[in-house]
Amino acid sequence: MWVSEPYLSVVRRTGALPLVLPPGEADVDGLLALAGGVVVTGGAFDIHPRWYGERPEGRLDRVEETRTALEIALARACLDRGVPILGICGGMQALAVASGGCLVQDLPAPDADHLEHEQPTDPASPWHQVHVDPPARRWLGALLEANSTHHQAVREVGHDLVPCGWARDGVIEVIASTSHPFALGVQWHPELIGDDRPYEALLAAIRSRC
Repeated sequence: MWVSEPYLSVVRRTGALPLVLPPGEADVDGLLALAGGVVVTGGAFDIHPRWYGERPEGRLDRVEETRTALEIALARACLDRGVPILGICGGMQALAVASGGCLVQDLPAPDADHLEHEQPTDPASPWHQVHVDPPARRWLGALLEANSTHHQAVREVGHDLVPCGWARDGVIEVIASTSHPFALGVQWHPELIGDDRPYEALLAAIRSRC
């Protein structure tokens, strides 16, 4: 298991020190005592529907159960304890599931009403627009260009989170909390397109909490 270099670069660029966690059993309390905040990164795997009480329907790609278990445990702990957390792509989906939400297991094929959410072009280039509402608008702006590399998506969020950003076909692209000091999920990879704003907002929340 590895973490893509752009994640590490953007964390350093915003003035923080990245601590990379391997998947598996972990002392969540001990980890959160060391870290000011958490980034749940995306990865080339799916969250198995059993994590939100459903059976697989349609496409299910490779799963990483030990990594998913750690990510959801960390996300739940951050939500419960007010620790700043940022979920990126699959990390946003893990954040939604940790809150008690569920996913669209496989997005519809692209047509006149549905975008292609697995862009065929280089993900270092934007693919579609995202319209953003409060509370995330203050961190991301009202309209932005996002890349897109996913076939699962957030269907519902649970406690403390609200959908607040959408692609034009209605797919949820941003989730955030209205009560937590900072809990934000974005469905794209801003670190690949030079958009540091989500990471800068995370660091600002960490500094404010400290």
